[in-house]
Amino acid sequence: MNFIQKLERKFGRYAIHNLMTYIIILYVFGWMIQIFNARFYYDVLSLDIESILHGQVWRIFTFIIMPPPNSSYIFMIFTLYLYYILGTNLERVWGAFRFNVYFFMGVLFHVLAGFLIYFIFGMNWPLTTYYLNMSLFFAFATVYPDMELYLFFILPIKIKWLAMIDGAYFILTIFSGFSRYLLSEGGARSVAKVALNLGIVPLPEIATAALVSLLNFVVFFLITRNYKRYSPREIRRKQRYRSQVRHSGGNAALHKCEICGRTSESNPELSFRYCSKCAGNHEYCEDHLFTHQHIQ
Repeated sequence: MNFIQKLERKFGRYAIHNLMTYIIILYVFGWMIQIFNARFYYDVLSLDIESILHGQVWRIFTFIIMPPPNSSYIFMIFTLYLYYILGTNLERVWGAFRFNVYFFMGVLFHVLAGFLIYFIFGMNWPLTTYYLNMSLFFAFATVYPDMELYLFFILPIKIKWLAMIDGAYFILTIFSGFSRYLLSEGGARSVAKVALNLGIVPLPEIATAALVSLLNFVVFFLITRNYKRYSPREIRRKQRYRSQVRHSGGNAALHKCEICGRTSESNPELSFRYCSKCAGNHEYCEDHLFTHQHIQ
């Protein structure tokens, strides 16, 4: 049992179900504020660290009502719908508790990024929910890598390729922001020029925001991995199993994934489980247990 499973057994009853529905409602509310009185958001609700330190602690939570900026109403509606699809599907696969942990961990890292920028660089950087929603996209691409989206409503492209492009964009954002500390003056100028040509502002404040805000993607997948298979006891068990297979002439029962065809003999490092949502007995490896199409 991994760390997240232990947390879920203890606190799972407190999870907010259909969380993304409530988040989208908040985004619509924030969008209306942006249309009719944008100053109210920045003066009262935004993630302003200096104001938080002076007692306006509600800003730690209220900043999340503002959706990612978009100048087009049509694309804003499409964006909200897309994030609704991402969030609801992640909750369906992970369960309400894990999705709650992932989302609110992202909020926490956003706040942490704001404080780091304030104390290190002395700036109130106006962090929005852009990186938070991008972390949802990266998580979705991990769970559904082969799902297709229609780019510009015409060109079909798999989610994993879009995620790789966005990942490269974020790596360049982070590297260009810190290039002045990592490279010579000439090298830093060259990297900054490339970044500017791609629409990236090479500032360490932006690099810090991108790096810290997306840590929830890394941390969540680290704490949800099953590290039991690397324990000495589990290694000895697999060695005994392979020995039994050899002595039985290879006729021992094997676990086999219906998607990729890998077995417990060919890949003893994998865990295999039967899916409770599929009709009948269908077994999958840990890589496809949550990503396959359920058989009804």
